[in-house]
Amino acid sequence: MKNLIVVAFVFIMLSGCGGGSNNGELIGVQGRVEWFEPDPYGMVLVPTGSFNMGQTLQDVSFAMSATPKTVSIEAFWMDDTEVTNNEYRQFVNWVRDSIARVKMGENGFEEDFLIAEDKAGNQIDPPYLNWDEELPWDSDEEEELAALEEMFYPEHERYYRRKEIDTRKLIYNYFWVDLKQAAKSSNRYDFKTKAYSGEVINGQGQKVPIKDRSSFIMTGQCPIYPDTLVWMADYTYSYNEPWAEMYFWHPAFDLYPVVGVNWIQARAFCIWRTELINNYLRSESEAIVQKYRLPTEAEWEYAARGGLALNSYPWGGPYTRNNKGCFIANFKNTRGNYVDDGGIKTLPVQSYAANEYGLYDMAGNISEWTINAFDESTNSFTHDLNPDYRYNAQETDPPVLKRKVIRGGSWKDVSYYLQCGTKTYEYQDTAKSYVGFRCVRSYMGRDAGIYGQQ
Repeated sequence: MKNLIVVAFVFIMLSGCGGGSNNGELIGVQGRVEWFEPDPYGMVLVPTGSFNMGQTLQDVSFAMSATPKTVSIEAFWMDDTEVTNNEYRQFVNWVRDSIARVKMGENGFEEDFLIAEDKAGNQIDPPYLNWDEELPWDSDEEEELAALEEMFYPEHERYYRRKEIDTRKLIYNYFWVDLKQAAKSSNRYDFKTKAYSGEVINGQGQKVPIKDRSSFIMTGQCPIYPDTLVWMADYTYSYNEPWAEMYFWHPAFDLYPVVGVNWIQARAFCIWRTELINNYLRSESEAIVQKYRLPTEAEWEYAARGGLALNSYPWGGPYTRNNKGCFIANFKNTRGNYVDDGGIKTLPVQSYAANEYGLYDMAGNISEWTINAFDESTNSFTHDLNPDYRYNAQETDPPVLKRKVIRGGSWKDVSYYLQCGTKTYEYQDTAKSYVGFRCVRSYMGRDAGIYGQQ
């Protein structure tokens, strides 16, 4: 009888160890979502491949900053156009409305605009914003109008008594995880001592001991309204007031690429866009995480070439005119002549034909920010697999460390800067009337190379 009890006990133990693993076989965790990635709206897939990165024609500047090098790039999604004024305005309005909801909550309307408890009655600190409640911008109630008064210019700063949003108040607070610092061997968690021993440079540029995982979560904030005065500041003795006054807000320019956005603002936009889609996916009970970012300069150049080997321009040929003699990009074609290509400054996105990957304006119209720091010798020391060189410059760093790579040339540049292999830079805290950006998103799943779709 005792033997029977022992055998039964062993059987129960073995059965419990199986954990529903189909008779002890290794079959992986069951019930996982079968992943299929739909085409993101407004994006095209750039497939996995390799290419010769760098200049393919004469180095006119003799800078030796883009020496040829063969590299391989993983597949990624890329916006088919630059981010437009109207798309960036969605970001501006979101920041405006989020700040307004906080103001309403701080001024006695917390039950309507702040969610301070979860479904189980537990306190949420800090509370969530309630996006279902409409903001009373046009309310007749004095208390509601008073709660939002801080959002507008004070009376002595108003022009013809117009009540307008104070764009200086539109500050976006954001977070990101610094995986570069977390990946350093000196910063890893020590399972023997059960503690961290390294140091990390925080979001304010200070070197501090690593406390726990939170030490790698960086915080930042930046004003997000575009610098509309760049249309005047960038040019001496040039009349550009109408563009400064109307370019960002007027409906006539909705489909034009946003400019006056520095690198910090462009990166903040990517973080906001990431949270925008992930919050939606969570609301639909989908535990899928997507991440938008600026492209590396290698990704940008690979996408610009459109799969055509050693091509000088995104359209494939070595010339800037088609077989009918018409210019095929928006740039400064001769001294003093900005109009022969069809536009005197920027033009609406998709004004010219796309390259072989379906990407528009990879040459001309506006230059575009990349995620990478600028250094003349990056091609000599970066990896040949997904090359990437970054430096998180702080406000106190010298200007040379704040250089970020821009690509593609713009409406005010000569054709040399439109070439796929030409690289130059602007400073990360500087906005220009000829620099904008587009986002990318890494491709998840099976290889999307030449044979990946078969």
